[in-house]
Amino acid sequence: MSDQEERIPVGKIIGTHGIKGVLRVFSYSGNIESLQCASTVSLTGGDNRVTEYGVSGVSSHGTVFLLSLAGFSDINQVLSLVGAEICLKRSQFPPTEEDEYYWRDLMGLSVFTDQGVQLGTLVDIFETGSNDIYVVRNEEREYLIPAIADVISHVDVVGKRMVITPLDGLLDL
Repeated sequence: MSDQEERIPVGKIIGTHGIKGVLRVFSYSGNIESLQCASTVSLTGGDNRVTEYGVSGVSSHGTVFLLSLAGFSDINQVLSLVGAEICLKRSQFPPTEEDEYYWRDLMGLSVFTDQGVQLGTLVDIFETGSNDIYVVRNEEREYLIPAIADVISHVDVVGKRMVITPLDGLLDL
C-alpha cells in the first residue's frame, strides 16, 4: 500500500469501553465489514496528524462498534485517541459484487436519462430502509432517484456517468 493512497473516513472514536483499552466507534456507514477486513487503521486527530495502528479486534455493540488496537491494553493508553477520525485506505475495502458500488464512488457522477437528458450531478445519498435514494441536483432543481434496478440502467464509475430510466412521473416530483 502506498503512503499516498487515498484514506477514506469510516468512523469516529467516541469513547472508551471498559478499562482494557477498547474504543467505542461511531461508524459513518453502519457496516462493520470494512473494519473487520482491515489489519490496520489510520487515525486523524484534531491536529490533522495521521497515525497508523494495527487492529487486534472489531465487534458490534448495540449501535456502535468496539475497536481494539494492537499493543493497547489499558484505558489510559487510548484516552488521547477519543475524538480521532478512523480512516481506511481504499485497498482495504472488500471488493464489491456486480452492480454494487461504494457510495463514495457514486458521488459526483453525472446523471442522464436513457433519452440523453442530463439531470445533474449525484450530490448525496440517503437510506430509506428498502432502498437508497440518490439526490441529483442541477442549478435549477433537485431530483430524488430511487436506487432500484427498474430505474438505474447503467453506472460507469470510471466514466463518472449514470443512466436512469425514470418511472412515469418520477421527474415531475
